[in-house]
Parts: sequence; C-alpha cells; structure tokens
Amino acid sequence: MSDPLYRKEILRLAADAHGAGRLPRPNLIGHAHNPTCGDKVTVDLTVDADGCVTAVAQEAKACVLTQASASILGARLKGARREDVERLANDVARMLVLKTAPPAPPFDPYACFDGAVAHRNRHRCVLLPIEAVLDAFEQAPNQAA
Repeated sequence: MSDPLYRKEILRLAADAHGAGRLPRPNLIGHAHNPTCGDKVTVDLTVDADGCVTAVAQEAKACVLTQASASILGARLKGARREDVERLANDVARMLVLKTAPPAPPFDPYACFDGAVAHRNRHRCVLLPIEAVLDAFEQAPNQAA
C-alpha cells in the first residue's frame, strides 16, 4: 500500500495487537471514545504503589490507526508513570500538529504516524489510546492531577 497514512509499519502494528485483551484484575480501567468516527478504546492497567505501570491490556474497537497506537502502548507502556503518559500525549500531539520530532524511546514507534500529519481528522485516532490511559490514571485514588 503506498498511502503514507496506512503504511506497512502501521498495518503491522495493528495486526500484532500487542497487549490486546483484558487483564483479569486491573486496578485501573480507562476509556476513550471518538464520537466522530465511533472508535472506542478500553485500557486495563495494573499500577504499583509508586505509580508505575506493571501490566497493560487494551481493547480497541477502532480503525487501524487507533489499533496501531494501542499496540504501541501495549508493547511499551510497562514502567511508565502518569507524567510519562502526559508527556507522550503532548509529544504525539506536537508531532502531528507542528510536525516536530517523534517521541523519545520507548515511544519512538509513534514516528510511523508521520503520514497522519496532513490528515487533521485522523489525529484523534492516533491519540485515542493515550487518552484512555490518561482516563485510567484519573481513576486512581490519591494520584496528583
């Protein structure tokens, strides 16, 4: 496929579906929904006492861009804290809107979404799984906002 919006790397991430499914006993659950296109993401997290993600699973009923973004999180989110995810959300948004560099490792695979820069209506698709993770952190008791 020659369309940069759906390059092989994105299709591969979506097909790999890292972290797809649900955790048996998550301590945090987050949701995000894009009413424009109907994409929905649910993220289950297990977070330790220090606020680090120890397990992640995601369920994305969504387009390939959202599925690929969720797959990146499924593969790379362990060890992250809320502030890491907030930074990731800002970095990905800047990459898409301002055409800045992609996020630093371990989230550098977001570079594959550079083809979405020209498609503003698809930016939310890339960001939706990150929004679901942030929603999960919102559910955490005693977490700083």
